[in-house]
Amino acid sequence: MNFVLPPFVVAIPARYGSTRLPGKALLPLAGVPMIVHVTERARMAGAADVVVATDDARIEAALGGSGVRVVMTRTEHASGSDRLAEVAQKLGWSDDTIVVNLQGDEPLAPISGIRAVAAALADGDAPMATLATPIGSVDELFDPNCVKLVCNLAGRALTFSRAPLPWPRDAFQNDRSILPARTPFLRHIGIYAYRAGFLRRFAALPRTPLEQAESLEQLRALEHGFGIAVRIAPEPFPAGVDTAEDLARVERFLSELPR
Repeated sequence: MNFVLPPFVVAIPARYGSTRLPGKALLPLAGVPMIVHVTERARMAGAADVVVATDDARIEAALGGSGVRVVMTRTEHASGSDRLAEVAQKLGWSDDTIVVNLQGDEPLAPISGIRAVAAALADGDAPMATLATPIGSVDELFDPNCVKLVCNLAGRALTFSRAPLPWPRDAFQNDRSILPARTPFLRHIGIYAYRAGFLRRFAALPRTPLEQAESLEQLRALEHGFGIAVRIAPEPFPAGVDTAEDLARVERFLSELPR
């Protein structure tokens, strides 16, 4: 029997403040605020509802007339999941509602990836799901901005880190300029799916030592004993927008698309 993806909602946390690129949610890409591009990707993925969670009225104004629901949230949330938990509470989502957390700085998020993370949650028993993709270079492996993860044989996350994982002891003892073969190096893609009931529970958990040390919210779930299902992304996820250089890269990509 073929798996049928059940209905899901896409919730997009979008702060105005950003250390490296202030106001990036509203920066124009092809003449349109970045957050609008992100909501369009969610719609194209077939989301039953698209909601933007923000703490700034300027983002709400930019989405006026778009048909996207905007929920104003508190400013002090530590992570995007915490922000979305407030949305789940305000909108009264049932505990079994599938929520995909799509970052507000992912204007090129593949539609297949949005659907894949929802399917990974719906087709398993883990309370949370995410995506990964193979790492292709040593530079990527050693880049702390590239989050690495390792999984068990059942496809559940064991841990995430900004440090190189795994560490092929013998190979790297001799040469760290190339990636050794047959070692599962994976880059984490920061998209999540969870049921609304778990999302509320997750946000109520105290922040954990590893989460705070690495600034990785998913470690909170692991440290409290909850499983995270991991699937390989069906197609590459272009890097999100964190810097002015990233913005220029996405602008170039969009300008080259057929009109």
